[in-house]
Amino acid sequence: MHTHAFTTIDSMARALEGRMTTSEELVRVHLERIDAVNPVLNAVVQRCDGRALAEARLLDAERKAGHLRGPLHGVPMTIKDSLDTAGVITTAGLRSRADHVPPADATVVRRLREAGAVLLGKTNTSALTLSFQTDNEVYGPTRNPHAADRSAGGSSGGAAAIVAAGGAPFDIGSDYGGSIRLPAHYCGVVGLKPTAGRVPRTGHAYPFGGILDSCQQIGPIARCVSDLELLLRVIAGPDGVDPGVAALPLPNRRDVNPASLRIAYHTDNGIARPSPETEKAVLEASGFLRETVESVVEARPRMLPETLELIGLYRWDGGAAVRRILGDTAGEISRPGRAASAEELDALIARWYRFRSGMLSFLEDFDAILCPVNEEPARIPGPEMYTDEAFTYTFSYNLTGWPAAVIRVGTSPDGLPIGAQIAAGPGREDVVLCLAELIERAAGPFAPPTIAPSTEQETVVP
Repeated sequence: MHTHAFTTIDSMARALEGRMTTSEELVRVHLERIDAVNPVLNAVVQRCDGRALAEARLLDAERKAGHLRGPLHGVPMTIKDSLDTAGVITTAGLRSRADHVPPADATVVRRLREAGAVLLGKTNTSALTLSFQTDNEVYGPTRNPHAADRSAGGSSGGAAAIVAAGGAPFDIGSDYGGSIRLPAHYCGVVGLKPTAGRVPRTGHAYPFGGILDSCQQIGPIARCVSDLELLLRVIAGPDGVDPGVAALPLPNRRDVNPASLRIAYHTDNGIARPSPETEKAVLEASGFLRETVESVVEARPRMLPETLELIGLYRWDGGAAVRRILGDTAGEISRPGRAASAEELDALIARWYRFRSGMLSFLEDFDAILCPVNEEPARIPGPEMYTDEAFTYTFSYNLTGWPAAVIRVGTSPDGLPIGAQIAAGPGREDVVLCLAELIERAAGPFAPPTIAPSTEQETVVP
């Protein structure tokens, strides 16, 4: 196995700068790795090998001439299939878009390409990103790289699976209820849901707008915490299109003094009791921090159990938003439930804002919260992937709009990754990433997944 398949963006950038490798070589290495693992995973669902190699050669020539586009010059990437990619089929997991080729890149994709990244292909998602299981009628299910009978999570399951398997150093996912963080936890990689208003959603299949606009964010999935911050700096900031994005200050994690941080942790959110191995992993993560930060206290926001009822906000419209987005093809996605009355919706929104206010009050005594990502490691695909309780650990921080990251902290007895979630107040990605990096260093490196061969093939675009 080529060493470049599991190195970080920073390591690749330094190797490129030192002329120890070329962009063309990096692209070839990762395409070969996708060849090796994707028949089992079904993570990469569209490929653009020829275009990627041509772009890599151009970037190598530019580097030789002394011209660098940005911090990702020559680094390969994959992109979740819900984000538009000019000239490459983007289905969002929908039959009605099986042949859809966008004319322009999504804002985040454009920014990454302008910074020098090379697109290898698109990664699988659930239909319109609206499920925690990555499966759809266009491409089928994505499998977990640590155990093919387990889910990779959703909706950014293809992204997390291919990054974990060494087929790409990073991907960009979207998170409406945990769709970056759950796959990161299931697959053993790092992921970041940024602060609401940080990153434009322009060009995403489930667009900005609506009552729950502040709940959906675009963010990076990678193999180390430092790469998350690098990528966030590339994709963040207003684009003049997404009205929910502001020019927010983005402090550096390196400027955070860990010794000043007060951490609250809990292993049970009052809704879904964690498995013993999940509880143990979070406790170990709290122990890693205890040596460095000001204080680590077991404490839980009193309003967290309300998350379960507040998930009703995601269904209040009886499927009207999906019908608006998909028009005549809305029947592809089943969104059960009736629309709420005006009184019911008003009560839900009022309760939501009380929840957000109460969560902010909790941060008067703490700088961050450490907790599980889910009640257990990766599940076997099936009906339990569509229940609410276990997924409330991530939903809570979509409801607040706070930044939250996932970092691997342990391994279950049957070899599955276990992550921990770190959340902080609005705009404090620096605190989240500082703490995640402390845990990353203390937890130590984890062996890459072992993936068995199969015979299925993905679509290749010349």
